[in-house]
Amino acid sequence: MSQKRIPQEILRILRGVTAKRPRTVIQHIIEHGFVTTEELKEKYGYNHPPRAARDVREQGIPLETFKVKDSTGRAIGAYRFAKWEDFRTDTLKGRKAFSKQFKKDLIGQHGEKCHICSGAFGERYLQIDHRIPYEVAGDLASLNRDLDRYMLICASCNRAKSWSCEHCQNWNESHDPTICRTCYWSSPLKYEHIAMQDIRRLAMVWQENETDEYDSVRKMADDAKEDMPEFVKGILRRILVR
Repeated sequence: MSQKRIPQEILRILRGVTAKRPRTVIQHIIEHGFVTTEELKEKYGYNHPPRAARDVREQGIPLETFKVKDSTGRAIGAYRFAKWEDFRTDTLKGRKAFSKQFKKDLIGQHGEKCHICSGAFGERYLQIDHRIPYEVAGDLASLNRDLDRYMLICASCNRAKSWSCEHCQNWNESHDPTICRTCYWSSPLKYEHIAMQDIRRLAMVWQENETDEYDSVRKMADDAKEDMPEFVKGILRRILVR
């Protein structure tokens, strides 16, 4: 895709992105038509390419994912701009920046912990995230910043959520906010599905004086020659059948 084929109105929007990571990805696609996950890692040092792609999408710039082959013939992912008619006018200006006070308000309501795994983290390690992904509904709450539309999550859970959402049919096709509202990634304490799959998930974190408990269970699982998740499920099954 050459720069000449990009409509001028959209090109102005693309050039208006100032954040370093999305700007780097956008400029590469403008110049070369697409960018591969290999290039994002090796040329630009982005060890989590889907996060770099999501940064672009969160600026209101739709990308589509496709497969290419690297120098060894191995299939890898690549990103390019979606069809111009797929650009959504309600997100073209990108998501609004969050104020420091807004983050403090979220902490005041939920505490300094990840909404997904309930791990306790300092403020700097928590990230503000839309309960309904920006790519699905845009920043509909940007005017009044309703706290209930957002949550704080740790970097690890943010990466897991990104991968899950980006492989969801609703994310890629339907863009139905009502489906997201009943998803684990929106409400981990009360949900019906995970990315439209009949899956249940329990994220747990042991911290500080709890780590001895984890180590004890870990040793028991090792002695039983079982993976930790299956070992814990076995304990729960035995409790449930009593």
